[in-house]
Amino acid sequence: MKLNSILIAGGGIGGLTAAIALRRKGYPVEIIEKDPSWTVYGVGIIQQFNVVRAMASLDLLDAYLERAFGFDTTTMFNPAGQQIAHFETPRLAGADYPSNAGIRRTDLQAVLADRAQELGVGVRLGITIDSLSDDGAGVDVAFSDGTSGRYDIVIGADGVFSHTRTQIMKDAPAPRYTGQWVWRYNLPQPDTLKGIELFFGPANGGLVPLGKDEMYMFILSREEPGFKLARDGSAAAMRERTRGAAPQIVELAAGITDDAGVVGRPLEVVFLDGDWHKGRVVLLGDAVHASTPHLAQGAGMAIEDGLVLAEELSVAGDPQEAFRAYRNRRFARVKFISENSIAIGEGQMGMRQGVDAGAINGQSIALMAQPI
Repeated sequence: MKLNSILIAGGGIGGLTAAIALRRKGYPVEIIEKDPSWTVYGVGIIQQFNVVRAMASLDLLDAYLERAFGFDTTTMFNPAGQQIAHFETPRLAGADYPSNAGIRRTDLQAVLADRAQELGVGVRLGITIDSLSDDGAGVDVAFSDGTSGRYDIVIGADGVFSHTRTQIMKDAPAPRYTGQWVWRYNLPQPDTLKGIELFFGPANGGLVPLGKDEMYMFILSREEPGFKLARDGSAAAMRERTRGAAPQIVELAAGITDDAGVVGRPLEVVFLDGDWHKGRVVLLGDAVHASTPHLAQGAGMAIEDGLVLAEELSVAGDPQEAFRAYRNRRFARVKFISENSIAIGEGQMGMRQGVDAGAINGQSIALMAQPI
């Protein structure tokens, strides 16, 4: 399909990946991003083997791994801190590359943004969409800075509270709070940490290596609706959430001392069972299937969305055909991640019985190893 102009609303992981994939197929792409500083918070992110494979398909793997810490192993511990499982995941990018990676979000953003701009993606910051008018042949867009443009298609990659989604789907479900928060903090990485370590119990959490002598700790906690985290005292608040955790976590939590280094946020989810597009406007990533981090696949699903959408646009006869094919390829995969991530969280909070997190993780590994 020939497309002369593509607008992507959202300059995060999903939007940037889609832009890179589309430019590699020769499509003109412009990104708008509401954040005028185009920044992300500085803690890390887990990137599993399917993401490493995706980076290889975009010819980004070497640049990506220069800033990441590659690893193959996952180790699980019980509430007493005793090891209960240790396993390796597949090397989908080839034998010479690690299975998984831990990377600082700022580094991942830089790798993607640099490549997008190298490929000629136009980026406009501090701008949102005021209105969309789709006449069937194109989309007229009015921007918040008073400018306007016409595009063959528009891609909404603007997160769980997607403005694009609310503009094109008035009856779409609103995001909902699950009842949990996730807390993250960067700490010095001990020499003994060679892969991700997960700790189960009253306070569930883990350690993810980032390299360059740094790792991050995450903790999950149940919080009442409306809970707000004040900057002052946030380090003490995070330390408090480690009470009841495995001894390794409690010991390391003593190093959580800088309020400014704490990143805590509520886990909010949304999933669109119906169409993911209307006319010539389509959604991807958290705008259509925001999940919790319990299976560490939120960013991975957005990255895969961008690859699949670019592939389908390159072979379809018209945008609607491409958008339907894109949703059909992605639906079962992202629904598994969404539903089972929520299930694990509800099990941790005592809201659901009989949730076998280990079995779900095994099923997820098998599914994510399949082609997209």
